[in-house]
Amino acid sequence: MRVFCDFDGTISIEDATDMVLSRFAGPEWEDIERLWKQGLIGSGECMRRQIALIQASRGELDRFLDTLAIDPGFEAFLSFCRRGDLPVTIVSDGVDYFIRRILARHGMDGLPIIANVLTCSVSQGRESYSLFPPFTAIGCVSGAGVCKCRVVDSHGLQVYIGDGRSDFCVSDKVDLVFAKAKLVDYCEENGIPYVGFNDFSDLLPKMEAVLPSVERRSRTLPQVKTA
Repeated sequence: MRVFCDFDGTISIEDATDMVLSRFAGPEWEDIERLWKQGLIGSGECMRRQIALIQASRGELDRFLDTLAIDPGFEAFLSFCRRGDLPVTIVSDGVDYFIRRILARHGMDGLPIIANVLTCSVSQGRESYSLFPPFTAIGCVSGAGVCKCRVVDSHGLQVYIGDGRSDFCVSDKVDLVFAKAKLVDYCEENGIPYVGFNDFSDLLPKMEAVLPSVERRSRTLPQVKTA
């Protein structure tokens, strides 16, 4: 069994990319965001255009990223997974550098991370940024730079934890979904079994309770709804 987990809004308290854009990109990033929400562009194109707007040095980025918080229950969740020999991979349509920096500050570096790759170039003493999407897929319903369906495509038992739009397409392709926020609504609307959670302190006892039944009955988990 493997565990895949979203980052922004799931492990992190805030959406790290949105926070960086709000601080360093100016209001144009929100115009691009609206195009994505209206379905006029995919999330991959949205992210690439937004990241190109960032005006900050690497040091300024680092200092800002160091102020962002993660779910205080995530460390205990990782400890549980390690004890149970459950590999955890972070899979995000966000930015790899942001994720690594935030986790490292909290002493959690070394986790496998699959996300859009940030590149930095310097011209006339100023940094500019771009994204390389490592797992795009033609026909991805999210138009994502990281198509999560491709990442979790295997025959093993899989647990997925997420909260938002980039998690929609993968939610019906795994054995167990832990959902909050927008992902709960999507699972409800599409009849996808899920376990609801508020944070990792809430998720952990539910995971301990439900994993044995998943191992016995792959892909037949009854729907569990929590407020």
